Amino acid sequence: MNAPERAAAFLLDEDIGEVKLEYKADTKVSNAGTFIFQKEDHTVSNLLRMQLLRDPAVRFAGYMMPHPLIHRFDMKIQTSSSTVAPVEVLSAAIEDLANETDHLITQTTDAIDKWRKENDTGVMSQYS
Repeated sequence: MNAPERAAAFLLDEDIGEVKLEYKADTKVSNAGTFIFQKEDHTVSNLLRMQLLRDPAVRFAGYMMPHPLIHRFDMKIQTSSSTVAPVEVLSAAIEDLANETDHLITQTTDAIDKWRKENDTGVMSQYS
């Protein structure tokens, strides 16, 4: 079959020195740059883009996927001023998403525990 290996979609190729994230500063605009994320897809790229656009320091955030069979996306970020670097806003966006994820996990766990306490009928308790 003429298809790439499934693991090639998410495992970095260490033999060729593939790295997860690479940054290239924009040569024309001082407060802009392009991040190249290897082995990621629209799920992560759209989450990051939306989180970046919530930040008032970000003027532009967008991404492109070069091809459906190439598991990579390029994210362009431009900040509103030259005092804030694209690396800083991306780092803040990743941290904010991690905090939101932790909060979501906590809320879900609490809701499941509450439901189990309210619905402890013996039938469900045997699966705990």
